[in-house]
Formats: sequence, structure tokens, C-alpha cells
Amino acid sequence: MSYSNEIGGLQRGLNSIAATGATQTNTPAAATKTNDASTEQIDQAKLSSMGGLVSQALGGSDVRVDKVARLQQAIVSGSYSVLSSDVAEKMIDSLLE
Repeated sequence: MSYSNEIGGLQRGLNSIAATGATQTNTPAAATKTNDASTEQIDQAKLSSMGGLVSQALGGSDVRVDKVARLQQAIVSGSYSVLSSDVAEKMIDSLLE
């Protein structure tokens, strides 16, 4: 089951965070002034590297594409064979689980 369709926007955002580095500071163009003219307040946001880790988790896959492609080619060419004893052993193991 894949959740990437539902949270694709989040994934793209996390990818952009990971691409720009582990920590970012956002400063608005205009600083907010307080009643005291000599003091300025600047809004800042710091983003940790956690966004990059979440992005990797969302984009990662357990499928080894190269191995699957080799197996598909072997099946198509007819060179893929499995010992019947291996098949029997796997069937028995799955029944005992």
C-alpha cells in the first residue's frame, strides 16, 4: 500500500528541504518593529535534518529493481528454474507459520 499519492505535496516539500541543506533560516524582507525604535524583531525558522530523513523514508523502496529485472528476463527466456524440493520446503514452512 502506498501513501505517496496522498502526501505527494509533503514529499516534494521535504525533498526541497533536503536539497537545500540540513539547516535553513528564513528572514522576511521587512522586519517587525516594536514600540522602541532602536529594537527590531526578526522572524526566523530553523529546520532540522529530520525533513531529509522523512523524505528518504517516503521515497525509499524495498524492491531491488535490478534483481527483479534479471529474474523477469530469466523467466521470459525460460532459463529460470527452481528445484521442486525448494518449492516443497517453502510450502511446508508457510503452512507451519
